[in-house]
Amino acid sequence: MTETPIRLWCTAQEAVVPFEPERVVSMYTCGITPYDSAHLGHAAVYVAHDVLVRRLQDRGHEVRLVRNITDVDDSILGKARELGVHYLDLAAAEIVRFDDDMASIGVREPWSTPRATSAIPDIRGFIGMVLDRGHAYQAGGAVYFDVSTFPDFGSVSHYSRQQMLDYAAARGGNVDDPNKRDPLDFVLWQPSLDDEPSWESMWGPGRPGWHIECSALALRELGTTIDLHGGGADLIFPHHECERAQSEAATGEPFVRHWMHQAMVRMDGEKMSKSLGNLVFVCDMRKTVDPMAIRLLLVEEHYRTGWEWDETRVDRAIERLERWRAAGAGEGEAALDEVRVALDDDLDTPRAVAAVDAAAAGGEGVGAAAALLGVTL
Repeated sequence: MTETPIRLWCTAQEAVVPFEPERVVSMYTCGITPYDSAHLGHAAVYVAHDVLVRRLQDRGHEVRLVRNITDVDDSILGKARELGVHYLDLAAAEIVRFDDDMASIGVREPWSTPRATSAIPDIRGFIGMVLDRGHAYQAGGAVYFDVSTFPDFGSVSHYSRQQMLDYAAARGGNVDDPNKRDPLDFVLWQPSLDDEPSWESMWGPGRPGWHIECSALALRELGTTIDLHGGGADLIFPHHECERAQSEAATGEPFVRHWMHQAMVRMDGEKMSKSLGNLVFVCDMRKTVDPMAIRLLLVEEHYRTGWEWDETRVDRAIERLERWRAAGAGEGEAALDEVRVALDDDLDTPRAVAAVDAAAAGGEGVGAAAALLGVTL
């Protein structure tokens, strides 16, 4: 009997559509900028992608998931300057903590975790391709992508020009840069400040822009076209919109077949973010909460539904974990088929959790179903 395809919401297509990759699946998840600990918003992204990976593997696919590490950009350099440490030392410490946090909540190791600083030659070559194809220009010692040369700019986010300008201004786009021909043009290469790392290039010494790092790493690690690319919804614009534009400008081929984005986790009415400081860190929660309960409180929400953090979520997850563990001592395959069906329907983890709840309430062992959600009983 042939399985029906997984169906997932695609941001660019604005619809739930079949996700039908070949046996080997290429996935790229935007990773951390390692200048602080991972919070629940980060964890929600990586847990959602991990559940998808587990289901794909359950269906017989080999998954090549790349999750990059942005170890050089404005955020990490600013934090290192503030702390008086070398930016790579800061990155090393935070990467260790992040990896430990993710392992504790059952996020499997990716196929590859490349660092931006490992890709400087690739980035320089990529920028050269964009320039050669007439999609970029040099000004003020920097290289900018010229959005006027890419008519489909905006087709991932579907935002209006004003929305794009607003988001660019709020998310580091420097729309007032006088060297830009258009405020929406974005940096591919930029001069470094005196205390920042610098690499030689044909356009002068400097460092890469944020967006170009992921495009170069994705091309190097996975090839021209990726089956699925994703991250938090705050990356839709400018990061993923710009990634798509520069990648297709460089290669002339489609960059991503399917775009997947995780809705925001909020605290005090605002999305959890390092800039706002309204954070619940995984490393802090793990001191008092079973990591499997942390995972459970994340999968009880659908990845496309934003939600508000409150402490009662922890108590509810702990109680649920105890019920699941009590049923059949963590063994058995009850609710496994129901979980599979739910995950194939736009990764409906709330329905999957409800199915496991029902089986556990009946005293049936739910170990296999819980494991497909990444919960170890």
